Amino acid sequence: EAIVFSEWKLEPWYWAPFPEEYHDQTLYFCDFTLRYTPSVDLILEHRETYRASGAPRRPPGARCYGPDAQGVSLWEIDGEVETLYCQNLCLLAKLFLDHKTLNFDVEPFRYYALTSHRTADDGADEEELLGYFSKEKESRLAYNLACILTMPQHQRKGLGTLMIDLSYALTQREGKMGSPEKPLSDLGKLSYRSYWTWTVLTALKSYDSGRDLKDVSRDLGLAIEDVISTLQHLDMIREWKGQMLVRLDYEEVASKLKSIKRPPRLCDPSKVCWTPPAD
Repeated sequence: EAIVFSEWKLEPWYWAPFPEEYHDQTLYFCDFTLRYTPSVDLILEHRETYRASGAPRRPPGARCYGPDAQGVSLWEIDGEVETLYCQNLCLLAKLFLDHKTLNFDVEPFRYYALTSHRTADDGADEEELLGYFSKEKESRLAYNLACILTMPQHQRKGLGTLMIDLSYALTQREGKMGSPEKPLSDLGKLSYRSYWTWTVLTALKSYDSGRDLKDVSRDLGLAIEDVISTLQHLDMIREWKGQMLVRLDYEEVASKLKSIKRPPRLCDPSKVCWTPPAD
């Protein structure tokens, strides 16, 4: 019927395969372990025990971004190490994503939890979950993002494009070019088109004619096909003698950038503190 997460009571948008005994009940989630129960008494007991343990009040794993000027951080969580947490995160996400195929086999994935710093009533530091994205550890198709969710109570704050930008920041650290897993949902298409449009136009604003699109793709961490599709969407691709050429007019680029009423929220590259895993 509903879930209680932090101080928020949220109505699910879609069905998720929680155990049958939890159907048609309100479920209470722990902010930090993502364990859930239909009992108010049990969740209060769990929270008090967790607080008393002195364990960090944040997602498990290591910080790989932040905190930035807005107090936002990103945490990398290995599905093989924190299996229960990641399975519960996927269950939670399924309540708000219609296209997500739930897979309890979380070991092949890494999960990236976006949080915001807050101070608890006892003065302790806490990290509030804002959303997350996941990616395969090894993707044959060079996908750098498998699933993404902004928690409903934190939507319309630009966090979706922030997580998209962070996924590319990690891709750049790997020295690779990436793309989101296909097919994209309708909302995903809008978010990525907005992000790609801004980043490609910004890159073209100072474009050096001595560089080709592969250089632009490499600099941005974007797959070349996504750069080309964005330029086609912007009507900036022309075919000449069997070749695709970019029709570049700096005034038009500046005008297109200026027409974007709400630029995407981007990460602060100086706050990325991540080294690609050895595997």
